[in-house]
Amino acid sequence: MKFIDLIKAKYLVAVVLMCTAGSSFAGSEAFKPGTQIKEFGKIASVDTTVAIPKNTKFKIVFDVATTGDAGTVNRKFDSLARFINMHVANGVKPENIDLALVVHGKATLDVQNAAAVEAKQLGENKNIPLLQSLLDNNVKIYLCGQSAAFYDVKTADLYPGVDMALSAMTANALLQQQGYTLNP
Repeated sequence: MKFIDLIKAKYLVAVVLMCTAGSSFAGSEAFKPGTQIKEFGKIASVDTTVAIPKNTKFKIVFDVATTGDAGTVNRKFDSLARFINMHVANGVKPENIDLALVVHGKATLDVQNAAAVEAKQLGENKNIPLLQSLLDNNVKIYLCGQSAAFYDVKTADLYPGVDMALSAMTANALLQQQGYTLNP
């Protein structure tokens, strides 16, 4: 590297550092419990420029294939609680939020009941309280039957309220025919 290029690079680094020195990031401290699901789905207050029209109705399916880290809640499942909390906090009526969760792949293990998890020596399923909170807020939860077969999960192994679908593809297609949009 030429001497002049080295000077330019150092100058650029100095400018970037000066520009970011006074900025601060709120980070996780900005996220607080919501009012609808207090234990899950922390939200941050946002000064929005996109209005949510009064009487907006949401019909959204969340597709989740990844499991949570061992001993923790599945963050993808927590996204549904966050969606509910942030929209209720911003004026959407809870009865106007219609969510579905389609679970497949390794996430299959996260919708089993306590007895099934214990019998398979998988430790404690930390998702059970979250699943119950989602069900209490009228979230429909479907497990892919093909993933269940792969992971040897029987219908009796599911947390109460979780339904077994033929496949995730089937559940997603049927929900979209009912007017649900897919949250990627």
